Amino acid sequence: MRNILTINAGSSSIKFALFESGAALRRVDKASIERIGLSDGPGQKAAIEQLMHWVESRAGPLSAVAHRIVHGGPKYSAPVRLTPEVITELRALSPFDPEHMPQELRLAETLAQGFPDLPQVACFDTAFHHDMPRVAQLLALPRRYQAQGLRRYGFHGLSYAYLMQELEREAGTPAAQGRIVLAHLGNGASLAAVRAGRSIDTSMGFTPVAGIPMSTRSGDLDPGIMWYLARTEGLDAQRFNQMINAESGLLGLSETSPDMRDLLSREASDERARDAVTFFCYQVRKWIGAFAAALGGLDTLVFAGGIGEHAAPVRARVCEGLDFLGVAVDASRNAAHARLISPDAGRVAVRVIPTDEERMMAQLVTGVLAAAGD
Repeated sequence: MRNILTINAGSSSIKFALFESGAALRRVDKASIERIGLSDGPGQKAAIEQLMHWVESRAGPLSAVAHRIVHGGPKYSAPVRLTPEVITELRALSPFDPEHMPQELRLAETLAQGFPDLPQVACFDTAFHHDMPRVAQLLALPRRYQAQGLRRYGFHGLSYAYLMQELEREAGTPAAQGRIVLAHLGNGASLAAVRAGRSIDTSMGFTPVAGIPMSTRSGDLDPGIMWYLARTEGLDAQRFNQMINAESGLLGLSETSPDMRDLLSREASDERARDAVTFFCYQVRKWIGAFAAALGGLDTLVFAGGIGEHAAPVRARVCEGLDFLGVAVDASRNAAHARLISPDAGRVAVRVIPTDEERMMAQLVTGVLAAAGD
C-alpha cells in the first residue's frame, strides 16, 4: 500500500501528514516543523532538509504529494500536476502571495529533485471561490488593474470544500444545496456564502488579510490609514504589511495575546481582552447578516476552525441578535460542542463541523491520479 503525503508550507512552518491510499484515506502519521526563520528555529534550507529526511526515513513508498498552494491567481480553478511549466507560472504569481508561495514552490522543486518520478499536485486555497459571481470578484479600482489579476479571490477553499462534503454527508443533499454560511474561525478566519453548492461571496479578498479580524491580521481597514501613517510615522509599505499581518487583529486589540482562549480567560478583568473578543464576535455576526442578505435568507450556519470548533462562548455571542434570521442556539448543546447546536425546531440549522484540509488535499490528489490513469 502506497501513501499520499500532504504538505502545508507557511511562512514560518511546514505541516505535513501521511495518508494510506485507498477509499478510506486513513491518516497514518503527521508532523510539523515550526518557527522557521526565527531566532530559535531552523532556517528555510534547514527546514527543507528536515522534511526531506522525514520523507526518506518515515514516509514509506509514496504514490503522490499534495501541496497546499494558497493562491491560484485568475487561472487555476482545480488541482493540477506540478510540472516545471506549472511551477514557472506559479512563480510569476509570487507577488500575489509573497509570504507563502516562494516556500511552497521551493519545497516542490526539492522533492522533484529527490524523487523525480513522484507525482506532485497543487491544491489551491482559492479554487473554491474561483467562479464567484463577477460582482463579488470586483475591486473598485481603476479598470486597468483587472488585467493584472487584481480582484477578490477568497481563501480557506480547501476547508470550505471539506465542510460542504461533510454537511452533505451529515444533513443530506437538500441541506448542502441550500443557503449556507460557512464560518472558518481559527488563527486565520473567514466566512463564505454558499448557495446550491457554489461560493457566491467570501470575506477575504485579494489577500488573506481582508475580512474579519484574525489572531494577528487586521481584517478590513480604511485604506486611508496607510497614507495617514506614512505621513505621521514614516511607515513604508513593507512595515505596514508587517503590522497588518503580524501585529494586529486580536493581538493588536488586546496587546497581550492572539489566542482566543487566553482572551476569554482574561476578559472579565482586562478591558483590552474584552474589547478584542467583543469586536471579533461583532464582526463575524455582521458578516453573517450581510451574507444572509446576499443569499436571500439562511438555512444553515456552520462553525469550523480552532475557534469555531472549540469556543462555545464565541459561537453563542456570534449568534446573539441573529434571531431575526431564524438563528438560535441551544445552550446545553453548544456547551457540549454538539454537531448540531440549534434547537430541533430551529429555522436555521447551526452546526459545528471539524474541518480537515489535509484529508481534502489527499482526496483531491486521488482524483487527479485517477483522472490521469496513475
